[in-house]
Amino acid sequence: MSGKAHRQRLWRWRSNPLRRHEDVVEAWIVLVMWLVILVGGAIVWTVTARAADEEFAWERADRHALPAVLITDTLLDTNRAPAKVRWTAADGTIHTDRTEVPAGLASGATVTVWQDGTGHLTTEPTSGAEARAEALLFGGAAAAALTGLAYGTAALARWRLDRQRYEQWGAEWDAAGPRWDHKTG
Repeated sequence: MSGKAHRQRLWRWRSNPLRRHEDVVEAWIVLVMWLVILVGGAIVWTVTARAADEEFAWERADRHALPAVLITDTLLDTNRAPAKVRWTAADGTIHTDRTEVPAGLASGATVTVWQDGTGHLTTEPTSGAEARAEALLFGGAAAAALTGLAYGTAALARWRLDRQRYEQWGAEWDAAGPRWDHKTG
């Protein structure tokens, strides 16, 4: 980068008779915005992805598969269909409930159902690879939300600074403009 381009890029930080207070404030706003986006985004992404990954791991540890018998037939027009199933719990008690099973099965067919730690039927837990991908997506979404918030806040603050500059320029023009209207002889 040439010295002139470097000086032009950092003009708000140098002492300059044309530099206004608003220029310094704007430079700080932009600097803080980028710090929040880069550092805060990385932190938010990491924390969110880890929390989601821990939640998925807990889900995989809490849920377990059980064989169940279909009590009702399922329809063929969908991939999965709600059906009534019966299964035997670990303590030997027989339970009946509704859950989604593969479509097109007749009553009496054996299916796999998933039960949580409290004994209620639930969905199959997210697999390890899928959980990692979803955790990364959740982290990315959280980082993107923080980026949007930081950028929007900075844009609003810069807009307010621009409004102040326009008002100052208007006041300066109101003071200087009438002197230019005099005709010279």
